[in-house]
Amino acid sequence: MRAESLPSPRVRVALILSALLAVAGCSRHGSGEDAAAAAPPAAPAALQAPEGSFLAYETEVQVRMPGDAIPARIAAVQQACLQGRFGDCAVLSASQQAGRYAGGGIVVRIAPAGVEPILGLAGEGGEIAARSTHAEDLAQEVADTRITQERLQKEHARLLEYQQRQGLAVADLLAISQRLAEIEAAAEQARRDSAQQHRRIDTQKVAIDYRATDGERGRGEIGQAFAESGRIFAGSVAMVIRAVAWLVPVAIVLAAALALLRALWRRRRSSR
Repeated sequence: MRAESLPSPRVRVALILSALLAVAGCSRHGSGEDAAAAAPPAAPAALQAPEGSFLAYETEVQVRMPGDAIPARIAAVQQACLQGRFGDCAVLSASQQAGRYAGGGIVVRIAPAGVEPILGLAGEGGEIAARSTHAEDLAQEVADTRITQERLQKEHARLLEYQQRQGLAVADLLAISQRLAEIEAAAEQARRDSAQQHRRIDTQKVAIDYRATDGERGRGEIGQAFAESGRIFAGSVAMVIRAVAWLVPVAIVLAAALALLRALWRRRRSSR
């Protein structure tokens, strides 16, 4: 049998280089995947309603930071909103709470482009512990309001045309005038409803809730316990005094009854 011929030296070198290049490529690919997996997730961008939709977005965020920094941070967010630093913005509510459970919150309505900047300002000096975004579909409400406006406009035009006729009785004129006033009031309400609906669609409601860090809250609870120790001690002493004051009369009555029974028992024994 004839022995199999071995590859030439050049072929062997080419095969070795190909294998090394393949191993290096796999190593680079694996390290790229590891780096991508190790990279921190990016903050979610503010959602915006697609063109032609009627979605009203609301975002709720919880921020944890030292309790003494919360009032200044709420004031900074409120001032930035009132000044329109990040676009059209209105403060809906603001609150602060000191003491054992330090915290606070602020609710604003802001243009979609300003959601992320104002959240960045709100989280300075702390960390965003939780965030959620949800949307309410106002398509049906917008359609109902539009139908109401069209109906009121048509009825208003018909009544105005009927009012111009000659020979109408005074009672009919009064009824038409009353109905026109009712239609105009309803039309104004529908206009306000439509403006509010579109404002909810064009802007976003952002609620920021501030909580003190866990360590600071624990120290606050210990301090609160020491502060309340005097009141608790005084309450306990008062409770003991009340118990003694309640038991003393009972003890006196029982002692008198026992003495009377013993006297009767001795008299009975002596009579025998």
